[in-house]
Amino acid sequence: MNRSPVSRPAIPLWLAHAFRAQRGPVPWSAVCRGALAAGPSLLAGMLVGQTALGVLAAIGAMLAGINDRPGSRRASVHRLGVPAAAGALGLLVGTYAGQGLAAVPLTLVLTALGLVAGGVSAVGPVASAAGTQLLVAAAVGAGMPTAESGWQQALAFLAGAGWLLVLRLALPTPGSLAGDFRFDGERQAVADVYDAIAALVAAVGGEHATARRAALTAALDHAQDALAGPRLRRHTGSAAERRLHARFAAALPLAEAATALYWAGEPVPARAAEGPRRLATAVRGDTGTGPLPAPHRSAPALRALDDALLRAADAFDRGDGAQRGLLGRRRDVRHALRAALGAGGREYGLRVALCFGASVAIAQALHHTRWYGSHAHWYWLPATAVFLVKPDLGPLASRVLCRAAGTVLGALVFAGFAALLPRPEGLIALVTVCGALVPAATRHFAALTAVVTVLVLALVMAGGEPQASVSRIGETLLACVLVLVVGHLPMPGQRGGGVRARLTTAGRAAHAYLLHVLGESGDRAERWVLRREAYRALAEARTAIAVAAAELPALARHTEGTDAVAEALERLVDTTTACAVHLDDTGRLTPRHLRQLREALGELERRGMRVPLPAAA
Repeated sequence: MNRSPVSRPAIPLWLAHAFRAQRGPVPWSAVCRGALAAGPSLLAGMLVGQTALGVLAAIGAMLAGINDRPGSRRASVHRLGVPAAAGALGLLVGTYAGQGLAAVPLTLVLTALGLVAGGVSAVGPVASAAGTQLLVAAAVGAGMPTAESGWQQALAFLAGAGWLLVLRLALPTPGSLAGDFRFDGERQAVADVYDAIAALVAAVGGEHATARRAALTAALDHAQDALAGPRLRRHTGSAAERRLHARFAAALPLAEAATALYWAGEPVPARAAEGPRRLATAVRGDTGTGPLPAPHRSAPALRALDDALLRAADAFDRGDGAQRGLLGRRRDVRHALRAALGAGGREYGLRVALCFGASVAIAQALHHTRWYGSHAHWYWLPATAVFLVKPDLGPLASRVLCRAAGTVLGALVFAGFAALLPRPEGLIALVTVCGALVPAATRHFAALTAVVTVLVLALVMAGGEPQASVSRIGETLLACVLVLVVGHLPMPGQRGGGVRARLTTAGRAAHAYLLHVLGESGDRAERWVLRREAYRALAEARTAIAVAAAELPALARHTEGTDAVAEALERLVDTTTACAVHLDDTGRLTPRHLRQLREALGELERRGMRVPLPAAA
């Protein structure tokens, strides 16, 4: 008698997400920078007799280390510098507010600060990191009083973060010394684009094609960010940088042709992927392309791929030819205000304000009733609440589980070290090791929490406070309960506003791209910019949808159906790309193109999003 296998219940998404970690090689360069930042900053403060300022400098270096991600040096100025400046401002506000205000006014001021920081966080990843550091530093300034003035503390914080930024700009990346090492991050990012194009072409018609198309979008986004960092001059300043910009520009028509092949869904000859792979090798080695494979011009998308390869080879040989605007439109203040004041910004701002304000009030109540015992610092509870309320660190339930587990582990590990290590040299060594581990631990929130817990407890003890592992565990668990409660409270407006705001942005970008292509404009540079904006907006919406889907059911139900809208938008943008390539080749669209355009638009309209088709189509 055959027995059917017993089906095991699937692990809920909110629980599975807590065990999911990012994959990739260990960022050894960032590890080295972390080892040279927090520990030496603390040591420098001790050597000049300013241990409290050394602690703040080490905190600034630690928070900058959390944002020290792979990419270009130019982009790191923005990615590390803006949050550090926000943190210094928060420290300044928190210190003077903590010194001059009673408990109730202080709570109101910090709650208002949370409202502003939460709304600003909706603007983008750098703004989100800035909002986090603003609130964490404000909590530290108000809840960890020192004899130093607010401006001295802010300068010390900036010095620690600035030291890490100096290391990021000055130290070469091991193994990336081909050409001008100042642009090794940009070179790696552009080479990854060509590799992603090759992987997509090789996967066309197979089961992994959709994942490869998403990976190509991610690679293009990363390269765009790496090349578009802040600059003192309007134009590129060296031949090496101009060469990289030209090579990125040459990748855009290749990516367009590869996406058209993906849309067609018919397998292509294996040698079609060889050309982009050779271009990736040439970018990494900062060399010429060498011989490219013979063309295979049997279909419009393949002809477009071959033409783009020839143009890329020409651009590689000349080393220039990049067109202005291909790195995307610069977002102005009006765009930031729309994002901060929109549905997503309002919802997140209210939730952050409520969490941060309530945690400050509870922490002060516990502090004034002497629940904390012999130490006078009450910053841990609101600082923990800030990290827990951030959706870009994962779903709420996952964040709470990881934060609780990481804090318990970190506190127990530190208690063991505190009993064994000599002081202060043992604490300095512990801070140095933890600073090195921070960049590697960012791939999982629980690991990052454990490392940061050990580091901060070591810094606090180095500053003269007694060992406080048990109270930190209690405060963390209290913050977890608080954020879980606030996260499920009803808020004004429609829940899931952040997800819907991103979908609306993606819909507008897709419509602008569709209008440009079907309008048969001859401006290909503008077309590539619009295509990039459409795919970037879709990727951001997809990320927000995935996070929302992994929330507890009470929260996840508010964004049900949004994944279907994103899929329809992706089909629309992919079809638009295929239309662009086909119009370049033949000047007219096939019935299949028109049918799939109408199907995608009809699906969007049924889902409540109207993207009108131009009358000419």
